[in-house]
Amino acid sequence: MPGNPAYLEGLDRNQANYTPLTPLTFIERAAAVYPNRLAVVHGAVRATWAETYARCRRLASALARRGIGRNDTVAVMAPNIPAMVEAHFGIPMCGAVLNTLNTRLDASTIAFMLRHGGARAVITDGEFAPTMERALAMLETRPLVIDIDDPEFPEGRRIGDLTYEQFLAEGDPDYAWENPPDEWDAIALNYTSGTTGDPKGVVYHHRGAYLNALSNIVGWDMPRHAAYLWTLPMFHCNGWCFPWTIAERAGVNVCLRRVEPKAALDAIAANRVTHMCGAPIVYSMLVNAPREMWGVIDHRIYGQVAGASPPAALIEACETAGIELTHVYGLTENYGPASICAKHDAWASLPLEERADLNSRQGVRAPMQEALVVLDPETMQPVPRDGETMGEIMFRGNITMKGYLKNPSATAKAFEGGWFHTGDLAVMYPDGYVKIRDRSKDIIISGGENISSIEVEEALYRHPAVMSVAVVAKPDPKWGETPCAFIELKPGQAATEDEMREWCRTHLAGYKVPRAFVFRDIPKTSTGKIQKFQLREAAKALG
Repeated sequence: MPGNPAYLEGLDRNQANYTPLTPLTFIERAAAVYPNRLAVVHGAVRATWAETYARCRRLASALARRGIGRNDTVAVMAPNIPAMVEAHFGIPMCGAVLNTLNTRLDASTIAFMLRHGGARAVITDGEFAPTMERALAMLETRPLVIDIDDPEFPEGRRIGDLTYEQFLAEGDPDYAWENPPDEWDAIALNYTSGTTGDPKGVVYHHRGAYLNALSNIVGWDMPRHAAYLWTLPMFHCNGWCFPWTIAERAGVNVCLRRVEPKAALDAIAANRVTHMCGAPIVYSMLVNAPREMWGVIDHRIYGQVAGASPPAALIEACETAGIELTHVYGLTENYGPASICAKHDAWASLPLEERADLNSRQGVRAPMQEALVVLDPETMQPVPRDGETMGEIMFRGNITMKGYLKNPSATAKAFEGGWFHTGDLAVMYPDGYVKIRDRSKDIIISGGENISSIEVEEALYRHPAVMSVAVVAKPDPKWGETPCAFIELKPGQAATEDEMREWCRTHLAGYKVPRAFVFRDIPKTSTGKIQKFQLREAAKALG
């Protein structure tokens, strides 16, 4: 036997020295230590941590009494409202798996998810009754359907067996839930976007959710009792695990049914919001709102941004408005943020353009993730740290999914070589920071030269009139492909194709300059990500 056998004798795991990790313990502690502190704000609704914990236990108890337990799926179709916060605790408290549904999806896609995930119960907000009614009609077996009546949306329609409040009334506020028997047990099921083929079901475990919730705190230096504005959908990677993070911090969940400038800024002012997350478009929307909407906001706000690198102009506008941005990166398969662009004190004294360039990188591994590397996907060897040689970003560690539900071949492919393959192409800088150059499918190959769509987008984002931009490949009879730029201008701004072409010529090599510029609204997902697959079709149609 290798090593000293004394360390193996009588030193066994037992109830006194080992507990499976789960983020559910965070709300139990918040309710015990800070029972009277505010936990949830939604319109006129106010709930303390003690009250929220009791409601979560009622939800767990009511589900258990209906025979729903370990590894059963419970789906939720709702915006960022209190019931969604409660679902993140109450559903897994009875051993079930939380499946949050994207509120912007069509009925057939929702039906696929409910069928594939085997939903035993569905909790749905009245606003989405038309979609859910059609989706449920497509199922062979109808699950238990529970309606949320949100006072902030009184026109919602009921389609279920009973209301959410009636269902909670069936439950016990003192329900004696237990930690999962195994921290590897599933806690959540999240579906990928499914732009090609059916969406894949990404399964999270209790251990990963626990660790990523803490990683959010450590990586962001998030203080106790933070006031968090829900601009990031809770259906997206379980809100990057922030429902559990806010419970650990005994903070305030400031709910926001819709992300609109006035509603968001009013909530920030009324609740002195300290933290928020979202895609660049969320921050762009706020900083471009009329100044009178900002009212009396005079405190610092900390924002995490992901989905695309924040352009220098947005960083400057956020700084002026009192928002300090931190760039994070990850995928659904990584519980949300698995890397962070950790800042250095020395960066603060640099010129804006240089600072923005540093802050736009995807950064280094998050505190609770084991490894982040850029490897040649063919050889699985690290690329040189030269900021030029491209490889694929790969992750390894606890903040990585269990795998894809009912899809062992896709799971095996994603984990090939002992790493999670992201599909994102990036470079590694000498300081160990990673920067994405493109998705593998977004690289434009023009006359044999690889053109990074992100590099072209970054150049266009520097133009003062540009609010949002996306660059895709346009078929070309001579070059094979050439860049095509879709541009959404800021309100009240104007620009011409010739002006944009000349701008690009001063910032890019000639072969990287787009041959076509299209001014239009850019399609985005509910989380603010640009839907490039739609724009590729639009580019093909240009001829």
